[in-house]
Parts: sequence; structure tokens; C-alpha cells
Amino acid sequence: MCGIVGMVGRGPVNQDIYDSLLLLQHRGQDATGIATAEPGGVIHMSKGQGQVRESFRTRDMRSLLGNVGLGHVRYATRGAASSEEEAQPFYVNSPYGIVLIHNGNLTNTRELTDEMAHRDRRHLNSSSDTELLLNALASELQETTSPVDLEPERIFDAVARTHRRIEGAYAVIALIAGYGLLAFRDPFGIRPLVLGRRSAGLAGDEWVVASESLVLENADYEIVREIAPGEAVFITSEGELHSRQCAEQPQLVPCSFEYVYLARPDSVMNGVSVYDARLRMGAKLAATIAKHTPVDDIDVVMPIPDSSRPAAMEVARVLGIEYREGFYKNHYIGRTFIMPGQAVRKKSVRQKLNAMSSEFEGKNVLLIDDSIVRGTTSKQIIQMARDAGAASVTFASAAPPVRYPHVYGINMPSARELIAHERTIPEIAIELGCDHLVYQEVEDLKSAIVEGSELNDLDLSCFDGRYVTGTVTDEYLAWVEGSQES
Repeated sequence: MCGIVGMVGRGPVNQDIYDSLLLLQHRGQDATGIATAEPGGVIHMSKGQGQVRESFRTRDMRSLLGNVGLGHVRYATRGAASSEEEAQPFYVNSPYGIVLIHNGNLTNTRELTDEMAHRDRRHLNSSSDTELLLNALASELQETTSPVDLEPERIFDAVARTHRRIEGAYAVIALIAGYGLLAFRDPFGIRPLVLGRRSAGLAGDEWVVASESLVLENADYEIVREIAPGEAVFITSEGELHSRQCAEQPQLVPCSFEYVYLARPDSVMNGVSVYDARLRMGAKLAATIAKHTPVDDIDVVMPIPDSSRPAAMEVARVLGIEYREGFYKNHYIGRTFIMPGQAVRKKSVRQKLNAMSSEFEGKNVLLIDDSIVRGTTSKQIIQMARDAGAASVTFASAAPPVRYPHVYGINMPSARELIAHERTIPEIAIELGCDHLVYQEVEDLKSAIVEGSELNDLDLSCFDGRYVTGTVTDEYLAWVEGSQES
């Protein structure tokens, strides 16, 4: 999971990209980068470790000249989170000069790495799958271009060939020096990408592509549409839009975890309001809680801030139990789930949350969280509630048990580290230290997200073990578990 944005403007785009990355900061905190291009094709780039406000200085922004650009916030799922060299964007100088960013995860990196060395004769300087993707696209552009100027149809031919070479989940934005901005999405639409437009008066239209719709709304762009699964969009430096379906059998199967945790609640993805989906998750979870726990004994419902708040409010409303805020969140600490390394995540929980004893003392509390992944955060939160004086703690997850690795862009490479893997719910409750534990049902989660939309299916692989691309084997999962750290 990363946050990406690309823009074609009528004037400098550096500040608008910076502002957009601030809005996408929740999608990645390891590193960030911006690249821009001037009309003559000169590319400027700045990137660094840490969050957006930490990484760019005035001198960096002044150097980012041009009316076409892109930006990225990184949450490492492959490669080294501590390596500044692996921060995006990545650049190759041939053909044309291409700068590329992407959100997602490729699942055939071993095969691609071998092809780069022995077929494409391209050198890789990192373990990042973004560099692999960039070089695959560059190779296909080299094969499809002619001596004449680069034409949109030739770009789309290259994207179609790239789709056939790479596997996994990917939303991509690439800047082609002197020509414009290319964006495309994997044939299953697992990772999100939305297109927007705004008028610059007599100068014409300005364009944006971004991970979430809130970027468009904040900067007064009109939401044109989601980029379709397998589709490519090319916007020239002069603002002309071209698009084409480049996949052979596209189908929309977006990642369910976007709605559970990753996206901001004020975004709309694939026609579904994230906030409304979380409210529906809460309503369905409430029915399951009533079925499996003594709800008459519960005094208060409390969210684990922030992403579980809509679900918790709806649980309280449906069950007719008082809703209270018992945890105060330090917003200057990042999201613990996306921090690299278990030790860092564990240390950050108590820095991030503080339990207010006045809300817990002597009460039977029902805590609602968006999900339980490794159990590190949940276990500490339950103990914090007890230390604050709670008489009993019931813990409920708005998502089903996470029992399988996620290989499409979320940092869950190993089944062994997932607390629900090969454990029953009573066994998980004992491990976490709560009196009662309730999970959302898989079908309830699915219906909560797709209700009232045109969606028919979701990637629920971390919950049900069904990998929608059809290319994820047991051998691959074993390799991932042995070769990657979360």
C-alpha cells in the first residue's frame, strides 16, 4: 500500500503534488518523492526518507520545475524500508526518459528479474518491484516505438504487453519526458486509481490521477471516473486525454482491506463511500456481537481510534449501548500497522494511545477495532483497558480473522505472524487476554462493502485464502514467507 498522484497542469505542479501527498500520508510513512518535467523534457526529482513535511525543503520545491509531475508516499512491502535508494520515483533514461511510481505488489518478481538479466539486458540496482515494473514498461516501449514521435496508440500497445508480462496488483503512474503522463491499473483493479479534471479558464483543462478521491475534492477537481481495471490513460503535456483498454479479460475485484483500514473515510472508491461501508460493517458486526456475547452486561462501546470509529458508532446505535471515547490518540505518531518491523510497531502502541481511567473504571467495555492482524496492538490495548480499571473487556473486529498472507500490496508476508493463523477464535481470545472476542463474518464484510454498488466481487484473500489473480501458488507463498520480513 502506497499513495500515488500524478498531474498535468497549465503552470507549475510542484506545490499541488506536495499538498496531495500530505492528504495521502496515511497510505505510507517510510519515504516520499516527487518528480516533475519541464516542457523541453528536463526531469527534476527529489525524494527522501520519512514523512512529506520532513522530506522536502524550500530549496527542493524550487528545483521541481515543470507543468507535469508525480508524487509518491511509500509503505514498504518489498525491498528495504530503510533504504532511501528504494524510495520512489524510479527513473530510466531510455527510451525517452521515464519516471515511474506504483502502488501494489508484483507476484512474479523472480521470473521478471531473470528476464531483465537474460532477455531485456537491463540492469537492476535494487530489490524493489517498482524498478522491475519500470524496466518492463521501458523494454516494451522500446519494442513498440518507431522513428516518428511517440503516439498514444504505441504507448497503449506497450502497456498491453506489460500487462502480459507482470502479475499481481499495481496502480501505476509514469512520466514520459517531453510527452506527458501515463497511468494504468492492473486487470483486476485491486489497487485504486481515480481520474480528475479542473478548468484553468482560457488555458484549458488540468488533470490529476490519484489513489483516493479526497485528493481531487480537496483541490477542486471534478471526479471524472475511476480508471478501469486494465485500462491505460495518457495525458499529453498539452492536456489532451487519450485512453484505451489494454487488458484481455479485465474484471473489477478491488482489495477489501482498502475499505476496512487503508483508505481515508472521506474517500469514495469504485463507487463506494468508505465511510458508508464502515457504517454498514458496524451494523453487521453488531448483529454478530449480539449473537455471541452477553450484550446486556456491556456498559459502553469504545472505538480504537481512528479508522474503527464509524463501525463503533454504528455498533453502539444498533445495540442501544452508550458510545464513549476512552482512548486519546497522539496524532504525531504514525499508523502502527504500516510501521516497518514488529519491534517498532510494539513500541509505538503506547506512544500513540492513552487510556483515560475515568471512562474505564469499573465498566464492562466493548472495544471495536477495524481489524486484528498480528495481535500486537490489540493485546496491548486490551491490557491498557484493564490497567485503566475496566471490569471486563469484550473485543470485536469489524473485519474477519486475518488467516492468510496478503501478497497484493499489504505488508503481511508471513502466515506465522498472523494471530488468527491456525487458531480458533477462543484460542485467539486467550492469546489477546480479552473476556470475549467477536469477528465479522466474511460474507457480512463483503455485503457491507458492495451493498448498493455495481461491485460483484472483492479481493478477500487475507480472510479466505482465495487469490483473485489465480497466479499465487503454495510454493510462491512459501518463498515470500522465507524471503521477506514484515
